Amino acid sequence: MEKQSVSSPVPWNQTRVSSILGVEYPIIQGPLGGLSTQRLTATVSNFGGLGSFGAHGLGPSAIKDVIAEIRELTTKPFAMNLWVSMEDEGARSSGKEEFARSLKHIAGHVETLGAPLPDYKPYVPVRFEDQVRVLIEAKVPVFSFIVGVPPKEILDECRIQGIIMIGTATTAAETRVLDEAGVNVIVASGFEAGGHRGSFLLPAEDSLTGTFALTPQVVDAVSAPVVAAGGIGDARGIIAAFALGAEGVQIGTAFLASEDSGASVVHRNALLSGKAQRTSLTKGFTGRLARGIHNQLIEELNRPGVEILPYPLQRHLVRNLSIPAEKAGREELLQLWAGQNAGLSRVSDAKVLLETLVSEVSAVAGPVLQWSRERPSRR
Repeated sequence: MEKQSVSSPVPWNQTRVSSILGVEYPIIQGPLGGLSTQRLTATVSNFGGLGSFGAHGLGPSAIKDVIAEIRELTTKPFAMNLWVSMEDEGARSSGKEEFARSLKHIAGHVETLGAPLPDYKPYVPVRFEDQVRVLIEAKVPVFSFIVGVPPKEILDECRIQGIIMIGTATTAAETRVLDEAGVNVIVASGFEAGGHRGSFLLPAEDSLTGTFALTPQVVDAVSAPVVAAGGIGDARGIIAAFALGAEGVQIGTAFLASEDSGASVVHRNALLSGKAQRTSLTKGFTGRLARGIHNQLIEELNRPGVEILPYPLQRHLVRNLSIPAEKAGREELLQLWAGQNAGLSRVSDAKVLLETLVSEVSAVAGPVLQWSRERPSRR
């Protein structure tokens, strides 16, 4: 078959990513952690992208219910996202004294908001193995994961059940591990991304490669198709990702600003206001490194000497502030998850966002993608 020239490119949306996932457009909605909703997941999937639901904070029975609810809203492919590593060192040994030392850093705010100070409760772990068992039994279309690689027996069972697997990497070395494990698609997550870093070979602080630098390294290092993530919020970002060799993109913050997401009104307004010009990394929100809009809470929890509990204990602790702060509309005391592209958020309707992205990308992306495909392989 004669090779196509740059002057007659194939449609931009016909990539290995869209083919493997069974979607019309190689656009993945970021899982959004605890701010996922069944409605947003279904909206993106029904449009032709891949909707995702971040289920790492849910128990098995709740995950089963979520899957059933999504299936009532869409017959299209969707992804369920889990964290392979569910806790950090020290989570099971941390006790009352550690809890009290960490609580003192937010106690004043909790009391000012009129909420009761939480009592210490022993840590009750949620097992990844129990969560993923529900996904396999439900035969979800796509299983995506971060913070590690599932055991071989789980990956093998997914293959048997026909479940597509998407792994997330923050370094080129991590992508090689995922590729060797045989995942179907690899997300290259640059440090511009909002929410948690998915690093698993080195500490997250030592895995802060930007999307522009990471994506081409990953493309050159692995045989699996690559999805670029981190700081992509409009058509320009998508086209740039294709020029770097990606065959799809994952977008989180722009979808988080939509009314269909689980973000609070305060959070969405902060994203859509155009004032979200500065984001910062912090371990203070959950115990793991993550990015959000810079505010008073980040400044206070990032100060030297502030004791942070291991993940997920810090996450549970800070919720005692987040809930009353959200009710009071105190955005300076909230976890306002966002990527460095937060200032680009302009649309509150997920379907309108998708229509705009597809329209603008379709105008110019074909030749770019074709040019990228025809470049000599670096492997």
